[in-house]
Amino acid sequence: MTLPDVTLADIASFVPAKPTLTGEPAGLGVVGMPTNIVASASEQRLAGTLFDYAVTVRFVPDGFRFAYGDGSTRTTSGGGASWSALGQAEFTPTDTSHVYRSRGTYPVSVTVLYAASVDFGTGNWRPVPGRVEATMAGYDLRVVEVHTGLVDKSCDENPTGPGC
Repeated sequence: MTLPDVTLADIASFVPAKPTLTGEPAGLGVVGMPTNIVASASEQRLAGTLFDYAVTVRFVPDGFRFAYGDGSTRTTSGGGASWSALGQAEFTPTDTSHVYRSRGTYPVSVTVLYAASVDFGTGNWRPVPGRVEATMAGYDLRVVEVHTGLVDKSCDENPTGPGC
């Protein structure tokens, strides 16, 4: 049996779920300090019909394109992780963090780039050229200015202290 080649247009009716999007600290950022933006997406398999064949279409996350709302974007291979999951202190840079230069409210979004493949019931996955995109928008991040007060020690004496 000769199976047809599949394009992105052919699988347009198979739509992967939108990713999730969060940030640390939750919904807030501080001018001049890293705000950790984290997205999550997983492999998905959708059953349906294509060219009169019963098929399963598989979507595997292959990249995450973050739009930070200030004109900056970054594409990463993963969606990032929380500071605690990374074993890092708050306000340290991560692969998906961003530093805002001015206060305001920024509309953050993420687009997951999925690699698609199709199984025509043979158990063999046939890759589909290109990438399918799923976007999650609507995460408004409020960036504020913070002014430090008196502390017990200077940042030179205690580099991990508040505001250092």
